[in-house]
Amino acid sequence: MVFANPESVDLVEVGPRDGFQSEPRVLSVLEKKDVILGLLEAGLREIQVASFVNPHRVPQLADAPELLAALPSPEGVTYIALTLNAKGVERALQSPAHRIEVSLSLSDAHSRRNTGMSRERALAEAEEMVALCRGMDRPARISLQCAFGCFLEGAVPAGRVHEAVSRLAANWADEVVLADTPGLADPRAVEERLAVLREAAPHVRPALHLHDTRGLGQANVLRALQLGVRRFDTAVGGMGGCPFLPGAAGNIPTEDTAYLCHRMGANTRLDLQRLARLTSDLEAMYAKTFPAKIRSETMSREGQAGSAVC
Repeated sequence: MVFANPESVDLVEVGPRDGFQSEPRVLSVLEKKDVILGLLEAGLREIQVASFVNPHRVPQLADAPELLAALPSPEGVTYIALTLNAKGVERALQSPAHRIEVSLSLSDAHSRRNTGMSRERALAEAEEMVALCRGMDRPARISLQCAFGCFLEGAVPAGRVHEAVSRLAANWADEVVLADTPGLADPRAVEERLAVLREAAPHVRPALHLHDTRGLGQANVLRALQLGVRRFDTAVGGMGGCPFLPGAAGNIPTEDTAYLCHRMGANTRLDLQRLARLTSDLEAMYAKTFPAKIRSETMSREGQAGSAVC
């Protein structure tokens, strides 16, 4: 499949949340701000900048209010704050975050480890969280963790996706993200779960949050593109993981995903050279190598084979 006419694909950058929380070094507000400014310069317009969670469990993101207050707010930019419970939503609603992400796990074992709540309790809490967003007229997106399975629990029934979407997306949320938290999805599972989501709530935008634990991240993106999905969570360099799910690899890299979309004839409006340089800066900052395949030298060798902006 190649798009006959240029289509727009939106990449939602989650590195400043999913990526930073997975690294032992705690960055300062100024360091985080500089990275986010770099993402804006590369063309990102939706960025998950922080989460309002227990600062003792995730100290890397304890400065969420200060960071959001320090960020510029250019026209057309959306800053997303992730939340796991009603208290987190209440705190996020007091911040300048433009959009609240109401996140819960469809795995009971993961939910208990991640939030201390059973899956059923977390789902009921999520209904309250959506109501809080609605009451403050703040846009909400729903993200369903472990939507494709779980290291701790194994298979996650498709019926849990249907139940969660039916209960949470009816009254306020306009987007549902199927999150492959451990990175267990494959193209067939992507097709199956998207069908369930669309049956439960045909009016909402579907999105995917993919990790690359089994090396199928980009294959899953390609299958989702074929099925009409135009929104993906990605992380610059392929940062990320899950502190409460050992073994989960990083997110699909922003630059690699943008490159795939470009080669398929879709437009992400992102500057690959800038993204590659930002990944190099982050590697120096953290003294490690991230898994992204697209590098500045790669794009230089390609020359005129493809524009750096796609």
